[in-house]
Amino acid sequence: MKATRNMLWVLCLMLALVFTAQAQDAEVEGNLTDGCVAEYDETVDYFPAKVSVEYAESFSVEYFNNYKVVSMVPWPGAEESLEYVLVQCGTPAPEGYEDIPMFEVPVQRFVAMTTTILPPMDEQGILDRLVAVDTTLFTSNENVLEMTASGDIVEIGGGGSGGDINFELLLSTEPDLVMAQEFYAGGTTLTQLQEAGIPAVLNADYADTSPLGQAEWGKYVALFFNTEAEANVIFDGIAERYQELVALTADVEDRPTVIAASPFSGTWYMPGADSTIAQLLADAGADFLWKDEPGTSVPLDMEVVVENGADAEYWVNANQYWQTTDDMLADDSRFAEFQALENGNIWNNNLRMNANGGSDYFESGAAHPDVILADLIKIFHPDLLPEHELVYYQQLASGE
Repeated sequence: MKATRNMLWVLCLMLALVFTAQAQDAEVEGNLTDGCVAEYDETVDYFPAKVSVEYAESFSVEYFNNYKVVSMVPWPGAEESLEYVLVQCGTPAPEGYEDIPMFEVPVQRFVAMTTTILPPMDEQGILDRLVAVDTTLFTSNENVLEMTASGDIVEIGGGGSGGDINFELLLSTEPDLVMAQEFYAGGTTLTQLQEAGIPAVLNADYADTSPLGQAEWGKYVALFFNTEAEANVIFDGIAERYQELVALTADVEDRPTVIAASPFSGTWYMPGADSTIAQLLADAGADFLWKDEPGTSVPLDMEVVVENGADAEYWVNANQYWQTTDDMLADDSRFAEFQALENGNIWNNNLRMNANGGSDYFESGAAHPDVILADLIKIFHPDLLPEHELVYYQQLASGE
């Protein structure tokens, strides 16, 4: 009888060891996206799924067993980068980072203060972590709009809404993290959040000027939720489709001439060679007339554009508020001198724009430059993509 009990004890012990080993294996099979580590083991790599940054130039990440060190350029021309330490919850905070903001991941209660964060959150399956946004006035994401209408998400102001942050409402959401944006040195959003005792970081996806570089910021968002595996799959698909489209136009000989943008307060801010749209136009098989001008934006007098660009065959991203050529000519009668108007080749990126002026081109489009590129190829070389239906672009209607 005693021998039988001993055998049963040994069998139970063996089973326990097997189940323990399986549990430990499960811990390292994928990143923890929903919970914390129950029993910390310093030898375990808690982030087996990692991202590498190939196109984006404004952020990077270094992995350690139980934490990540993220570095990002907070705005164009920033003299110093910002760093964040992201620690797997349930594990000890690392030493030597006392002066660097530290946050536990995966984040459970999150606030987004820019619409470009929403597409990667939706696609990575983490919208349920979103408890607040700055405003939904300019939001196109249907899931976010529905969650706001049901009260699952609140609007706290600031950011894209142009108003002050309602700190009382924000604090009531008990956020683990707020992700905001600043566009120049001296911005106050981050400082205000920190002074209110609210954990906050910046996102500068707009600062990357290549189409795939901007889209790769979906990986940056993933770092805070441990959803690197999902982000990799999503981005790899985007990059693959984008490169396939680039290859489609590589040998195109007939590259139509193009201008872009329109005057604002008397100055035409033409995209420069380093802009996202310049890269998209080149990849779409077009000849952008300001492709050799350095910078992301080139301020020009109207007369200069008339002299050097009036003969362009196409005009894209003209003005999202123009619905007809009458709207355009009402702004400036000199637009009648442009060949693109005469040929009916003025194309606006406002097919998906809501009543408040929020354009999905700058929301889901920023996350999916492959779709924008397909639109542009359809416009310039419709024979190359005969089945593609435009997603973000539409032809400016005649006012007649």
